[in-house]
Amino acid sequence: MLIGTACTLLTAAGLGIAVLVARRRRYAAALRLAAISLLPVGLAMTGVVRFVVNMTFNPVAWAGFGVLGLAVVLFLSGRLAEGRGRGRDAAPASAGAAAPAGLPKDRRASGRKAVGGATGGGAAGAGDDFSDIEAILKKHGI
Repeated sequence: MLIGTACTLLTAAGLGIAVLVARRRRYAAALRLAAISLLPVGLAMTGVVRFVVNMTFNPVAWAGFGVLGLAVVLFLSGRLAEGRGRGRDAAPASAGAAAPAGLPKDRRASGRKAVGGATGGGAAGAGDDFSDIEAILKKHGI
């Protein structure tokens, strides 16, 4: 009885605020507020509120939540351990992967060297890139 009354008062207050918001011509916000305001009465009518209140003061229910939490932690730690183990095995396989198709054939063969040179990883690779650019600029007379 007390739960139903409290939920009804909450809903009435929320609908009153929604009317005030609607008077300011903010109709979308008023509709959202009205929808949220109707939730307490709807939950009270379906019996969900009584169920939650009874469950809140039940120690067996809290022990059940603890067991569920432990299960989630164990599941996630198992997934994390599986991901770390798979990462070590997958790293050597991906190291020998082919270079991107956009590179010329002579650079595709060297794979890692071409990528390192493009990012400034080595002095020889950076010099090769600049010599190519210089040749292009000389070709166009710049």
